[in-house]
Amino acid sequence: MTSGTVAAVDLGASSGRVMVGHVGPDRLDLEEVHRFPNDPVALPDGLHWDVLRLFHEVVVGLGRAGRAAPGLSGIGIDSWGVDYGLLDETGTLLSDPYHYRDGRTVAGVEAVHRLVDPAALYACNGLQFLPFNTIYQLAAARSTPVLSAARTLLLMPDLIGYWLTGVTAAERTNASTTGLLDVSTGAWAEDLATTIGVAPSLLPALRQPGEAVGRLLPLVAEETGLAPGVHVTHVGSHDTASAVVGVPAQGDEFAYVVSGTWSLVGVELGAPILSEESRAANFTNEGGVDGRIRYLRNVMGLWLLQESMRTWEHAGSREDLGTLLGAAAALPPGGPVIDPDDAMFLPPGDMPRRIEDACRRAAQPLPETRPALVRCILDSLALAYARALGDAMRLSGQTVKTVHLVGGGTRNELLCQLTADACQLPVVAGPVEATALGNVLVQARASGFIRGDLEALRARIRATQPLRIYQPRAMRIATVA
Repeated sequence: MTSGTVAAVDLGASSGRVMVGHVGPDRLDLEEVHRFPNDPVALPDGLHWDVLRLFHEVVVGLGRAGRAAPGLSGIGIDSWGVDYGLLDETGTLLSDPYHYRDGRTVAGVEAVHRLVDPAALYACNGLQFLPFNTIYQLAAARSTPVLSAARTLLLMPDLIGYWLTGVTAAERTNASTTGLLDVSTGAWAEDLATTIGVAPSLLPALRQPGEAVGRLLPLVAEETGLAPGVHVTHVGSHDTASAVVGVPAQGDEFAYVVSGTWSLVGVELGAPILSEESRAANFTNEGGVDGRIRYLRNVMGLWLLQESMRTWEHAGSREDLGTLLGAAAALPPGGPVIDPDDAMFLPPGDMPRRIEDACRRAAQPLPETRPALVRCILDSLALAYARALGDAMRLSGQTVKTVHLVGGGTRNELLCQLTADACQLPVVAGPVEATALGNVLVQARASGFIRGDLEALRARIRATQPLRIYQPRAMRIATVA
């Protein structure tokens, strides 16, 4: 076993960062060298990602990574799923990628379900129904000039990787979020693509986490100051896939909550579950590192809190989150709760007003103060986590003795405690940087800095990262009416 240093490019739905990961026999640590906002852009034709700005920030971050760690040997990229860029026959990006929260996908859902029965769709791709899955976005774009001119589709981390190396490929964990991957074979579902009007030739070659993407293009090496020999490696390029690598579990009797803008609640399995009962429960079978299946349900997550804070700030009355959380924790249990997965909460906008409207519809008391509204959000999320966990255990037969909560939500002590209370299981909170750590570990294993299976990678997390355990109290949260 040797030592090495790699860069993890972690692109989230609200911000991105470049982290330097140091790996050695008794070492695993991260250094953040660049953080930048990831704000969508509203244009007359819809909501888009500013992907050129993102790439610029990635290049800036890689330059800083090289200066912070002169021996940098590799780069890995992860991001959110489903969204994509389209390249023409010359390899040029045709337009700014659409944002998954853009409303055009409603027509795509209708178009796909007219052509493919939802039960047959689930039997093929194993995906939870989410109206913004790539398959629906592509159906909404059918017959548009951009899609007609397209020759290659690249998901967001693969697009960044292409601009760094000149190599087009699709990493499987992220490809599994498109709805166009056959979950049983691990290959593109070409017949399904053809049925919905997507040319299978758009879909690039599939690669596994740990496989090489390619070496930096000379122009990128010059701009970043990195050596031309620095290579980009496929990691679990769906950020949840990398985060699940970073879950410090021991054994297999665990569940995870990856808590950020979205929350992903589930268990890790060796094979997909494609039953009608699983489809009815809206569970997804997404690809994981080392061939694992991430059997999970998406929950709306801290988006509700983020949008509420943004709404108050835009109104000219910015709030301090720590102060709000402290006041929310001091409130008695039994306040109003909502269904955080109601479609009304998906678009950006005035989230406090929508939450109040949801309480009215459910004949519940309104949260009269901002701390009460924050407590409503967190109580509701904890209950949603518990429901998803109960369904995951019932549908999979998996025994769960511990819930691992990783990601940004681990900083929210109230959410961690409420999750333990709702699930009536101990919650191990941490690491905060599970995604970046999972990214680094897959790179390190590919480079020979660390050896072993997924359990060995997780053992390194347990040995090096601070964790906190929350024991359940008696269940004291109301249920959604």
